[in-house]
Amino acid sequence: MHTELSPALRDDPAAQAAARRIQACVHCGFCTATCPSYQVLGNELDSPRGRIYLIKEVLEGVPASRETQQHLDRCLTCRACETTCPSGVQYGALIDTGRALVDAAVTRPLGERWVRAALGAGLTSRAFGPALRLGQWLRPLLPQALKDKVPAHRPPGPVPSTPRPRKVLLLAGCVQPAMSPGINAATRRVLDRLGVSVEEIEGCCGALRSHLGQHEAGERDLRRLARRAADRLGQAEVLLSNASGCGVAVKDAAQALPGHPDAKRTAAATRDLGEWLFDPENGFVERLQALLGARIAGRRIAYHPPCTLQHGQRLKGGVEAGLRALGFDVQLPAEAHLCCGSAGTYSVLQAGTAQALRSRKLAHLHACRPEAIASANIGCLTHLQAGTDVPVRHWIELLDEALLA
Repeated sequence: MHTELSPALRDDPAAQAAARRIQACVHCGFCTATCPSYQVLGNELDSPRGRIYLIKEVLEGVPASRETQQHLDRCLTCRACETTCPSGVQYGALIDTGRALVDAAVTRPLGERWVRAALGAGLTSRAFGPALRLGQWLRPLLPQALKDKVPAHRPPGPVPSTPRPRKVLLLAGCVQPAMSPGINAATRRVLDRLGVSVEEIEGCCGALRSHLGQHEAGERDLRRLARRAADRLGQAEVLLSNASGCGVAVKDAAQALPGHPDAKRTAAATRDLGEWLFDPENGFVERLQALLGARIAGRRIAYHPPCTLQHGQRLKGGVEAGLRALGFDVQLPAEAHLCCGSAGTYSVLQAGTAQALRSRKLAHLHACRPEAIASANIGCLTHLQAGTDVPVRHWIELLDEALLA
């Protein structure tokens, strides 16, 4: 699809890159079959192909409108279209550029600007943890819509501190330590059993603010995190992420911050927790099998693979295979490729579509008749748990519980 850049954008490197990405699109429409927003809304302009047309128009000088902005906002950036696309269109980078151009041209309503500013500043702030704890204390009194966003508190349990022969770094995350502290604690306990010490790296990967259109703030967050991680990589084997949304952002750091040596080094050292733990070269599966014995044989879990893991990081099937090797009866739901509707702050900003996708996802997960639902990203876990009575846990928590049993 050829794009003739407008005179105002002809020398803009981001616009030039977007035009090259659009060039790869052959209008086939395969993306519409796997686009969650299109599945719910049924509007061509709420599909990847439709949004590419809108971005193409903006690049060619057609004035952006509020309607253009809304269609781009409805994209979950799940990147399922990238997995489906036979032409290799880099849609994730393209939608980021398109949103930036449109947001620069179209002023959002005041209330919308306030909500986005509050989400960007509040969720990445050190004050988020205390504020969430207050919300958890008041949770019985909260209206249902707000209660859905405030998970019940679960104590994380003890964290091992004895040095082990091997050492890794772990992205602590900005939201996860407050919303679900048990995930990092479980990660540390499981790795401790395998002779691995864990040092947590605090800081935000920048994804949350970048997807809100706060690109400079997002890049600052990522740059700060990359510098902090790079300073410690000399004493550790790898940088692990147990939140796939953070993992894909850090793995893409070299592209987000071109020429930044810390970003390049950090990106190259980053691995998803399941990618590393179930890597045959590490030999951890055999050791875990010996520790577990037959105690979890046949325990049925329904696994929701996060979009940021299967489409963003292109890691499909690894966690499921690893858990099955340990004895879990892992069931994949129908439409496993489809987003659950969380997508960072999407479930707040586009609540109607997010809830429709959650209902659709949970219907498929419930059909597996699981004892628990597992996933690998804090956003998915929180969003899904608000819609079901079936326990929704990170898979590392289920593994940790089995080892402690």
